Amino acid sequence: MAGCPLYAQTGGKLKLSGKILDGQANTPLVYANIRLFKQADSSFVTGAVTNDNGDFVMDAAAGNYYALLEFMGYKTQKTAPIQLTRDSSPHSLGTLRLLPSTNTLSEVIVQGEKSTMEMTLDKKIFNVGKDLANRGGTAVDILQNVPSVAVDGEGNVSLRGSGSVRILIDGKPSGLVSLKGSSGLQQLQGSSIERIEVITNPSARYEAEGMGGIINIVLKKERKEGINGSFDLITGYPSNFGAAANVNYRRKNLNFFINYSASYRNTPGRSSQYQELYRNDSTFITRQNSTNRLNGMYNNARAGIDYYFNPKNILTAAYTWRISKGKRYADIQYLDYQPNSTTLQRITNRQQDETETEPNSEYALSYKRTFAREGHELTADVRYLDNWESSDQFFTQQTLRPDGGASGVPNLLQRSLNDETEKQFLLQVDYVKPFGKEGKLEAGLRSSSRDMTNDYSVREQASDGLWRPLPGLTNDFLYEENIHAAYGILGNKMRKFSYQMGVRAEWTGVTTTLKQTNDVNPRQYANLFPSVHMTYDLPRQHALQVSFSRRVRRPQYNDLSPFMTFSDSRNFFSGNPDLNPEFTNSFDLGHIKYMGKGSLSSSVYYRYTTGKIIRIRRVDDRGYSTTRPENLATENSYGAEFTGSYAFVQWWKLDGSLNFFRAITNGNNLDASYQSDTYSWFARTTSRFTFWRTTDLQMRANYEAPQKTPQGRRQAIATLDLSVSRDILNKNGTLTLNVLDVFNSRRYRTITQGSNFYTENNSQGRLRQINLTFNYRLRQAKKKVKESTEGEF
Repeated sequence: MAGCPLYAQTGGKLKLSGKILDGQANTPLVYANIRLFKQADSSFVTGAVTNDNGDFVMDAAAGNYYALLEFMGYKTQKTAPIQLTRDSSPHSLGTLRLLPSTNTLSEVIVQGEKSTMEMTLDKKIFNVGKDLANRGGTAVDILQNVPSVAVDGEGNVSLRGSGSVRILIDGKPSGLVSLKGSSGLQQLQGSSIERIEVITNPSARYEAEGMGGIINIVLKKERKEGINGSFDLITGYPSNFGAAANVNYRRKNLNFFINYSASYRNTPGRSSQYQELYRNDSTFITRQNSTNRLNGMYNNARAGIDYYFNPKNILTAAYTWRISKGKRYADIQYLDYQPNSTTLQRITNRQQDETETEPNSEYALSYKRTFAREGHELTADVRYLDNWESSDQFFTQQTLRPDGGASGVPNLLQRSLNDETEKQFLLQVDYVKPFGKEGKLEAGLRSSSRDMTNDYSVREQASDGLWRPLPGLTNDFLYEENIHAAYGILGNKMRKFSYQMGVRAEWTGVTTTLKQTNDVNPRQYANLFPSVHMTYDLPRQHALQVSFSRRVRRPQYNDLSPFMTFSDSRNFFSGNPDLNPEFTNSFDLGHIKYMGKGSLSSSVYYRYTTGKIIRIRRVDDRGYSTTRPENLATENSYGAEFTGSYAFVQWWKLDGSLNFFRAITNGNNLDASYQSDTYSWFARTTSRFTFWRTTDLQMRANYEAPQKTPQGRRQAIATLDLSVSRDILNKNGTLTLNVLDVFNSRRYRTITQGSNFYTENNSQGRLRQINLTFNYRLRQAKKKVKESTEGEF
């Protein structure tokens, strides 16, 4: 991974470089900070952070300077005076070594603190541990508060308003975002996450999957000498009890790491629906109210070992095991009114009792070789995913008269069994070769295969007591996917101008089979995905980048599966076996300004999509709805985004983001009414205050403006989170109290219309949550910088 300079793009013409190593282990320090100051008045000039090899490069005008080298857990080091002249440029400081701090917790917290948010032109990095509201939460809670990212009531993630987002764990696919889509991230404790990387316009180096971009969740892992770690205890209301441990042991060439978390959560939710059905010049009104709760026990364990053959050769083996066991209870009440009237006609009550078990395993083996020249490296990764999910659901349904008496309609007792499996194998090799002074050539291969099965059946108890299958609701669905890819990238820099051009070729084969009916649907297609990134360094720590990439959203397992959800007997959701991929051409113009106390990035973007995938709702003459994904003709999306971070004073830090966009969706290939032209925006801001050096107060506000859709509109959402934390036990521990969704306002409200219906939905998947978290650190700084080779792509 290339270095992520915080301040490297400057207007100076003279170069200053060097390498920073661990003074004991003689290994590179990744993300170490280098800040350059004028010798005369100690004013800040510029800075950089080290890359994977511990190297850094920065620009400055001729003059006399000194530099501060900083890294969490290490002693801050001041260099000897530096005289930078045209004759000495490029000027090398050589190899610099930092020693571990003997008083880490008292020294490093004050200086060299890593920003909550770091930005480069093509990537934004959010360091999770600094956000107080994340403590005690899950990966979904964290994503809900990352700028540019939104999460709806069903756990679906969108980026810059696009729902086609590729989510990776440590740079690779994960079972947490497979069988259950992104909602599986609810199982991942936030305490296991180190940082989240958001790439809005990826290059050919990355998978072409994900039109909206890529979100990479990097898990924690240390590589410091000796034993160190952190431990968390969590309690909350509604019930949220958990414990987590992240422990690392480093001894010379070996590094062991283990993350384990166990939690029990009770997640209550509620929703309501109002619907008008138009039939035979009459209007039929139905109201629906539901409450649900999920009681779940979650266990996550991740362990691995790094073996250093030498500082330039690292082999990493890791195993991840997860299991969740949950009980879901839901009560739905349907109120049907007489035609053209508000007089109640009948009441129907439906209850759901579901038992769900989800075990999954991941095996990973990674190798990284670095060569003598900086940036020359080879990486290889092999991993295997084995996931399984079993669901057993019972439904009871009773119809009553308006006064609560028996209606004469027989009671229903139904049972749904659903067994799903997934096996995925992934092989990836990447090679980077520098040439000339600033040139770089990259190439790579990737191959993945995935087999998924779904054994689905719904039965109903007849009057004779026997269970009989319901027509069309019992079948076996098989999904086979093979994707093979190769890419090449050429990059170079000429003074202030740098460029990167690449192309990725992907061949995809997908076959779906309905076993009982022998309905086979094979698909094969090959595509080229070019990308171009051009950067120009401007004076006074400004930089400008223009980028283009072509992306794809392939229909996934849940998009293609024809099986309908059965928990709601009147509103059914399913996939579409005939769904085609959607393709997007994405253009982005970005600007970034680095400052000594913060940074500000802005961008304007345009996306043109063909075959846009959107869920379409249809209602039959009974008032029963079916919702499934469909391919619309096109979508044009324009937007502007602003993201900033600034420390006004030592005790006040402010982060914020603002996104405006316009989306024009055309679905006249399906229906002339499936069109929308919407202007919308969303904003987030986090303000953090430090009192008495050991107490932090944080306020975080989110707002999503109303937005039109091809079938209606989505209403606005406004939320507020509050958090307070205090260091205890001689700063080895921290207590954090947070209140998520203070006003219980995180409600997803939509209006959907068709030729024969009008529907309003109001849902809240999670109510206000209060958490109290205790964190204890063993030989770790409170706010630390981590290293990880597994976070690479």
